[in-house]
Amino acid sequence: MSTFPGGTSLSFLDIYDDAAPDGVVGGSPHVHLASTECYVVVGGKGELHTVNLDGCREIALGHGTVVWFTPGTIHRAVNHGDLQVIVLMDNAGLPEAGDAVMTFPPDVVADPDRYRAAATLPPRTTEAERAADARKRRDLAVEGFTRIRDAIRAGDQEPLREFYAAAAALVQDRAARWPAIVRDGPLSRAETGLAMTSDLTVGVAGHLERAAVFQAPEPAPERAFGMCGRLRPYAVDQAVADKEHSS
Repeated sequence: MSTFPGGTSLSFLDIYDDAAPDGVVGGSPHVHLASTECYVVVGGKGELHTVNLDGCREIALGHGTVVWFTPGTIHRAVNHGDLQVIVLMDNAGLPEAGDAVMTFPPDVVADPDRYRAAATLPPRTTEAERAADARKRRDLAVEGFTRIRDAIRAGDQEPLREFYAAAAALVQDRAARWPAIVRDGPLSRAETGLAMTSDLTVGVAGHLERAAVFQAPEPAPERAFGMCGRLRPYAVDQAVADKEHSS
C-alpha cells in the first residue's frame, strides 16, 4: 500500500507545443469520470479551458498557479510558451485504469471498438512517428470538444449530457475494478489517519514509533505521450523507506 499523501499520484507534464486544427496549441481535451485533477504550474504560461454544465471557462496559467477540477469537467491544456505543470491526480491508478475519456466525436465515443482504436497509440519505432500519432489523437478529441463547447456557449446542454452518458457506458465494464483502487488508495489512507487521530484522543501514539521517510524512485528519462503533453510519472507506489542515513 502506498503511503503517498491522500492516495494520489504525481507527474511532471510538459504541455504539447504544436497547434491543433483550430489553431490552439496544447493537449487533448478529455474528462475524468471519477477523479479530481490538480495542476500546479512550475514554468511557462498558458491557459486551462474547461467545459461543464455551468459553462465554459478559460483560466490563465502562470508560475505558481494552482487549479483543480472535479469529475465531469472537460479540460484542455493550452500552451502559450513552455508550459510545465506538476499534476496531482486523485485515486492513484484509476486514470490509468480507464477513468479518462477523450472528447472524440459522438459516433466514436458511442462505439467501444472505434474509441479504443482512436485512443490507443500504436507501438512505433521513432519519436516522430509517436508524436504524429499523439497529434492525430489530439486533433480528433478537439473536433468533439469544439462541438460540445460551442453548444454550451449557445445555451444547449444536450451534446454535453449525451457525451457524459456515452462516456459512462464506455467504461461500464472496466469500472467494476475501480472500487478496489479507491479502497486500497485514498480510502485506506483516510482510514489510517482516522485511526491515528482516534488513538490520540485517548493518549495513544504508537504510530509515532513507526515513523519512516520515503523517497520515490526517479522517473524514467523518456517522456511518455500523454493526453495533455509529454508525461513523466513518479512511481510513488513503489517508494521504499529511506534508511540510508539511519544511525
